[in-house]
Amino acid sequence: MWLKPEEILLKNAFKLWVTEKDNEYFVLQRRRGYGEGGGGLTGLLVGTLDTVLDSTSKVAPYRILHHTPDSQVYWSIACGVTKEEIVQHWDWLQQNIMRTLSVFDSSEDITSFVQGKIRGLIAEEGKSSLVLEDDPEKFREALLRFEKWFELPPEEKLVTYYSCSYWRGKVPCQGWLYLSTDFLCFYSYLLGSEVKLVISWDEIWRLEKTSNVILTESIHVLANGEDHYFSMLLHLNETFLIMEQLADYAIKRLFDKEAFQREPALSDPLQITKRGLEAHAKSEQFRAFFRLPKEENLLEVYESFLWVPFSHFNTLGKICLSENYLCFASQDGSQCHIIIPMREVVNVEKPDASSRALTVCVRGKRALRFSEVRDYQRLASTIRSRCGISPSPQHSASSEAIRGECQSLINHFEDNPEDVTLMVGQKDSSKAVSTEALMTVFHPQDVENLDPKMLKEKMKEQSWNIHFSEYGRGTSMFFTRKTRDLIVRGVPEALRGELWMLFSGAVNDMATHPGYYSELVEQSLGTSTLATDEIERDLHRSLPEHPAFQSDTGISALRRVLTAYASRNPKIGYCQAMNILTSVLLLYAKEEEAFWLLVAVCERMLPDYFNRRIIGALVDQAVFEDLIRENLPQLVEHMTDLSFFSSVSLSWFLTLFISVLPIESAVNVVDCFFYDGIKAILQLGLAVLDYNMEALISCHDDAEAVTILNKFFDSVTNKDSPLPPTVQQAPVGNNDKASHFNVDISELIRESYEKYGTLRTEEVESSRKRNKLYVIQTLEDTTKQNVIRVVSQEVRLNTAQLDELYNLFKRQHFLSCYWKIKSPALLHHDPSLAYLEQYQLGFQQFSTLFALLEPWAFCTIKSTLSLWIFRLIDENQDGLVNFKEFCGALDTLYNGSFTNKLKFLFKLHLPPAFTGSPLNLKEQRIEHFTPMTEDSSHLSRLTAFDLPEDGVIRKSPERGRGKVDLQAYLKQWQNEILKKEETIKDLPRINQTQFIQFSKTLYNIFHGDPEEESLYRAVAHVTSLLLRMEEVGRRLQEPGSSPESPKPASASSASSAEQESPTEEASTSPEGSDTSHNSQETRAELTETEWSFSFEQVLASLLNEPAIVSFFERPVDVQSKLAQAKVAQLKLKANK
Repeated sequence: MWLKPEEILLKNAFKLWVTEKDNEYFVLQRRRGYGEGGGGLTGLLVGTLDTVLDSTSKVAPYRILHHTPDSQVYWSIACGVTKEEIVQHWDWLQQNIMRTLSVFDSSEDITSFVQGKIRGLIAEEGKSSLVLEDDPEKFREALLRFEKWFELPPEEKLVTYYSCSYWRGKVPCQGWLYLSTDFLCFYSYLLGSEVKLVISWDEIWRLEKTSNVILTESIHVLANGEDHYFSMLLHLNETFLIMEQLADYAIKRLFDKEAFQREPALSDPLQITKRGLEAHAKSEQFRAFFRLPKEENLLEVYESFLWVPFSHFNTLGKICLSENYLCFASQDGSQCHIIIPMREVVNVEKPDASSRALTVCVRGKRALRFSEVRDYQRLASTIRSRCGISPSPQHSASSEAIRGECQSLINHFEDNPEDVTLMVGQKDSSKAVSTEALMTVFHPQDVENLDPKMLKEKMKEQSWNIHFSEYGRGTSMFFTRKTRDLIVRGVPEALRGELWMLFSGAVNDMATHPGYYSELVEQSLGTSTLATDEIERDLHRSLPEHPAFQSDTGISALRRVLTAYASRNPKIGYCQAMNILTSVLLLYAKEEEAFWLLVAVCERMLPDYFNRRIIGALVDQAVFEDLIRENLPQLVEHMTDLSFFSSVSLSWFLTLFISVLPIESAVNVVDCFFYDGIKAILQLGLAVLDYNMEALISCHDDAEAVTILNKFFDSVTNKDSPLPPTVQQAPVGNNDKASHFNVDISELIRESYEKYGTLRTEEVESSRKRNKLYVIQTLEDTTKQNVIRVVSQEVRLNTAQLDELYNLFKRQHFLSCYWKIKSPALLHHDPSLAYLEQYQLGFQQFSTLFALLEPWAFCTIKSTLSLWIFRLIDENQDGLVNFKEFCGALDTLYNGSFTNKLKFLFKLHLPPAFTGSPLNLKEQRIEHFTPMTEDSSHLSRLTAFDLPEDGVIRKSPERGRGKVDLQAYLKQWQNEILKKEETIKDLPRINQTQFIQFSKTLYNIFHGDPEEESLYRAVAHVTSLLLRMEEVGRRLQEPGSSPESPKPASASSASSAEQESPTEEASTSPEGSDTSHNSQETRAELTETEWSFSFEQVLASLLNEPAIVSFFERPVDVQSKLAQAKVAQLKLKANK
């Protein structure tokens, strides 16, 4: 059958395939182990592996590849089960394709033609023989197996499954790969050997396609320090794409919440489907390619030809339709695409039914003719309905009718010139907003000036005007190779703002949000937040040498734009480097345009760059390192540690080279960035390193390399810049030496495109996704190491135990996030907080995890005791427990001395842990506590706790919304430093109700122990002893009291509360009181009041009981506890 053309690796493929036939453009191959000969040992191995595979995963034994003589790239275009089937495909290619290929001049055109033809054949076959992949019955069976084998919670959503081989060492295990919303699972059972693998997506460090010696391609997964390889997949690329999307989904949802909130389609984990993920990925690619707003989704795709007037031929491509845009991209290698906003369409005509064509008329006296559209009538009606155009009467298909329609449109625009819109520069929105670019104010062009630089500038403008006349101007302009060539040569100063708006897509944002910027300015001016304070601090650091920012005009405009953006996106607020970028935007664009350009950069073109962790910049630095390894091997050999380039290049990415290049040169880089995106910055970075290759190789240390690069950037000039010396930036270094080897920015950019222009945007995006996993996990690992370093100083648990405990703690946090749309734990996670506060547990999460790790079986009152422990260790009483607090409690119970363990239990029965209310009220308290912790927001939950007067809620406000109370943080820090270690004398006395509950707690702790009976007897003895001691104390304080006083009711209540006690000693013990009064009336009241004990009394009494002392001093096997908890953690959630 014909296959969708896919690039394949032939690095090791010749060990698996034998060439049967070949010619200049195609190769027919047979897999070893099939057909004549068998292929020896290699064929036997390959045949054995293929035999193990089931029908859905078996590799077809025959295939046809396409290639061109001057290229090393091969494309798979067909496969076959039998030789007869593959020979039919081969003969068809010989008869129908080979002759046609001779007319093409370039190999790129040949490959594009072959790919287009094969796709057409697949589409035709698909009409007649659609195979339903998602068979409901088979999927139901797979779902049952998935639930049975892995015992995950019923809420876990299975997305899809594949048959594949999992490699354990050098032996493959054939089985099934299950991909669910939160887990990657594999199961195999062969010859009595069961293999079961469960990996959560948030644990994955690496996910990539690799090639090894035995197999051509496999999927490599690195998780928890272990490598996993999956191969023998029939649809390997499809499988990898789904895995990549699920891993990216987990990262966005669990770690990178700022990005996730921009993905409403993925908000509900229970609604994720394979089809939904594929649609989401296509929409993402569609928006990125055409630079469209994030609200747009790819709805329909049509193959068609578009008449290109400047080339006078039809180009093959695809029409992509979204809610508000009609886009076209060629597929024949011409790199031509066009974006038509629906608001610009004025009419849709169907001129020629025989050629299945339609004409779309847009503002600006233009008409676009699409032909060979399969369902052209549906497309026409869809465009009409979205544009609000009523269908017109049918016209004849004659060319006169077409010309008449277009001529009437031209006449309409000549009579109504106000309808002609170039979509650059909207209506004036506010008097307070600057309506001119700062460069036109501070450096107006002198028309009379005819110096060589101004003449060259005029020539550039003329070249662009010619381009506009041929390719159109404004939103419906054709983007072609010639457009890129003009960009590389340099954009004229007068057109820079207009073209930046067009290439970035900001023009569409501004057109669809009229008045939005003015409203933001009015709302945000005068507000005082952390973001506005940071903005004020950096205003005068933004291009301070430029005259525009030495005046109030430029400073005020910069303040308004940055403050408005901080108000629009409080998650980002304001970050350093935004001021530098925005100041350059204001030089060439009007104020409102500069705002929308900033939106396009921060939210689309450089995602996740401008936040506290600058994840986006770190990801692109990792991509840059990969490109250095691939393109500059000499440099890699000399400098094996490429982290140096990451630290040096950070400012390149964050400021688009503005901070390292003179402004007149940096704007040329920004031109390329707005057209080609991050690809332009990566190319230029490679060109800079390549230019300085010899000097960098000869340097001895990092400082020398930094000096070399700084001198190079100082030497970069723009010989064509028409800006006066007062505006241009002088080099920082020594000008005398630098002037001898000046580098022109245009030449440097041109060289970057010539050497590295083959870098594809798709490759960059794929590398971004691959490296994002590693960057996020590296940051998470850094957080873990910092937390462990802090906690290890205060506990006796070793580093390995803390590492495992942290993983359990973090997993428990995530377990409450996996199956909820808006999990409270997910809302609590804030990467901008201190390390210790990033992951915290509410009561339900804490109770579940503590039950797995507690050293004693807490029997029937487990939930109640967990509540008391939670209250005790929640020092700031915000309803959340961090890792340090959690470890402190466990360390006391695991490694504490007898006195410390007893003190911990003693404090559990004192406020705030124990409220002193009866048991039924405590149970109500638990019911009240749980929803407050799990369902309410952080602030509303605070009402359930009595905060201390100097207590500080350790939650930072959202960036840009409110000021951080620095005084409160300093006060908290001071209190922690001055806090002295608590002694046993500082503990308050325990009263009657608390002591009764303390005794019951001891009984429950001892329940099930081999020495249970002796322990119970010891507790009863201690209880009796304490009560007698209290009675003696009271008699000494009250000499007139009768020696035979009746048994107090409270003492009998203590007896009745001790349900497990084997003795009756406690029931005969009188009660005492810590209050002394002399009057008979007061003594009568004291018989009904409570008595109390100090901790020293309790400790001294229990020390006299060897059974109890040995029980508490018994060592705990911490390692086995952690191992059991790791296994049971997920199952416990599943069984609930």
